[in-house]
Amino acid sequence: QVQLVESGGGLVQPGGSLRLSCAASGNIASINTMGWYRQYPGKQRDMVATITTRGSTNYADSVKGRFTISRGNARGTEYLQMSSLKPEDSAVYFCRAWTNAGGSWGQGTQVTVSS
Repeated sequence: QVQLVESGGGLVQPGGSLRLSCAASGNIASINTMGWYRQYPGKQRDMVATITTRGSTNYADSVKGRFTISRGNARGTEYLQMSSLKPEDSAVYFCRAWTNAGGSWGQGTQVTVSS
């Protein structure tokens, strides 16, 4: 089993930048793909970006060219560098990790883009 903890959310002005971090614990050796999702109030969680163990990435069209997902040197860590933030990027962001046994979610971190 894998546990995930996000950090780095907060309030930022439009056009600003923010970096989210995710740290896994537990059976981190079993982690394959990691990713970030976001959720608006009353809506389902949508994929923002994913990254495989080989470093292949996938992004939602709405964040391409503005967000960058990466994995840290420590196994089970990942980051989401967010730039040129827009008010519509305001949401709760969740870390996601997949193993052969299934997926795990973090508790979420709030990102608010507002002047």
